[in-house]
Amino acid sequence: MSDERAIDESAVDGRVVDDLARDPFARLRQFTRARIGLGRTGDALPTKELLKFQAAASQARDAVHAALDVPALRKALAPRECIDVGSRATDRQTYLLRPDWGRELGNGETELDAERGDYDLVFVIADGLSARAAMHHSVAMLDACTARLKDWAIAPIVLATQARVGLGDAIAQRLGARMVAVLIGERPGLSVADSLGVYLTWSPQPGQADSLRNCISNIHADGLDYERAATLLAWLAQEARQRKLTGTALKPDLSSQAGISDEHSGRLEENT
Repeated sequence: MSDERAIDESAVDGRVVDDLARDPFARLRQFTRARIGLGRTGDALPTKELLKFQAAASQARDAVHAALDVPALRKALAPRECIDVGSRATDRQTYLLRPDWGRELGNGETELDAERGDYDLVFVIADGLSARAAMHHSVAMLDACTARLKDWAIAPIVLATQARVGLGDAIAQRLGARMVAVLIGERPGLSVADSLGVYLTWSPQPGQADSLRNCISNIHADGLDYERAATLLAWLAQEARQRKLTGTALKPDLSSQAGISDEHSGRLEENT
């Protein structure tokens, strides 16, 4: 909405009514996706706002249950080499009920062993709790990251299904990578259903504590953009390689990362 006060030409008691006088939250809504100043009809929400809420809830549920389109991702990533793996959770219902199985490899070990090498970093694209996020943002995010890490030995890209963040540890260990960056769909909310998170881990191994990871979250159209997220990830990766650590001991210098706030760095989601 424009900063100028919009005028509603309708009259109340013979007076022209100002939009902002009638709805003081109108100007604030341009700055947030949060539901503020929804109004009411009697003791209930207005029908329009109730329908919007129900639609957002449906989108969040759909995002949780959607499947990762691996063939489409492979096509978008071509000609880069990709490896397909799956967790021990063989279906979505099991994945949701057994988070621990989402951290264990169920298939793809042979393919990973065949590509074992001396790598600085492996990127894992995982469905997590929103395959939609991985489909919408992972390729562009990966492009932005690799452009900043041109001199790095990067392993083939791994596409992981029914995956939690911890699955990246087992993948990196199999490939012989010193670091893993898991690009994963975050838990959908009622404001956004396709938010991507990136979890960076030095010296990954199964059972790794979440405190040993760095997280960049809220990567989506109305959140952190690819360029700023990739700049932060590249800084973290460079520091991790030099200092041989990630997690709570590696604090990003946010003052040097223009436009990046604590909201986008350090939050661990349920994907872990």
